[in-house]
Amino acid sequence: MAMAALIARAPARLDFGGGWTDVPPYSEERGGCVCNVAIELHAVATVRARGSEGSSSPENADSPDNVLALAATRRSGMSHVQVHVDAEYPLGAGLGGSSAAGVAVLGALAAWRGEDIKADCLAEESRRLEVEDLGIAGGRQDHYAAAMGGALGLWFGGEVTARRIPLPDDVVDALNRRCIVAYTGQSRISANTITAVMDGYRSREQRVLGSLDRLRDLAGQMVTALEAGDLDALGRLVGEHWVHQRALHPAIPTPLIDTVLADAKSAGALGGKALGASGGGCVLAIAAEGREEDVRRALSAHAQPLDIRVSRRGFHVVRRDEPARPVVTTSGT
Repeated sequence: MAMAALIARAPARLDFGGGWTDVPPYSEERGGCVCNVAIELHAVATVRARGSEGSSSPENADSPDNVLALAATRRSGMSHVQVHVDAEYPLGAGLGGSSAAGVAVLGALAAWRGEDIKADCLAEESRRLEVEDLGIAGGRQDHYAAAMGGALGLWFGGEVTARRIPLPDDVVDALNRRCIVAYTGQSRISANTITAVMDGYRSREQRVLGSLDRLRDLAGQMVTALEAGDLDALGRLVGEHWVHQRALHPAIPTPLIDTVLADAKSAGALGGKALGASGGGCVLAIAAEGREEDVRRALSAHAQPLDIRVSRRGFHVVRRDEPARPVVTTSGT
């Protein structure tokens, strides 16, 4: 019996370091490295058979995530189903939300077909959907975070190496407490900035080359710090990362982001950075032990704080609903 509905989720992420180095051609020519962690803010994909209850077009059918969902059903050749995506995060916030949506949709469609898709294959299929079907420039790290969950060390070259970083409960608790994230309210189109930075790389601008190499190396050091549970070292590395990240392109820092990070540092942050491609979106600050509330207040003065918790799980199916069976009654004679 065919399913009536299926609901699946994939998490967004915090990119501690190495973003940009997962984008071709840099990743293929010089090798990239990213350190990130999935968070408990999800893209939620709901698949229903067309014509079933609740399968009419949603109010926000033209949102980017639902445009993506339509492209995914076409790519999968599944015109007999309808997919809707809800986001638990602000759109354009630098949290890898569009990639989480791609993973949630493609994973949900695979589950509807009864397929058990491996996390790395799901990540690569989601990236192909963005790049090939929708023409969106971007890298790979967000797709792997959404598919795999937890904290990851990712290395990019001829192929992708994804290593799960073990996170004991006390380290998860510390990350949940000390990673303070706030949304500036300024959404941005990351693909435009990514394209501009990669154009600078192709032109062999020394400022861009040097910054990308340093971001890659800092991400490797972040993996080591997380494996050791050393959040003080992680915080300082994130702060150094921002110096090189903001040098990539003039559109990356904004006056508001600079103000937020300066105030966070004065309040006790060991380091901070804009998340994703920046130019808006969210800001991360890693607070020194015991200074968490001071840093949170500093960020809250300028931006909307988000409740951030580590997600150990990547893509997963939440619910499968079978259609109600007809009730058969027999009348007495």
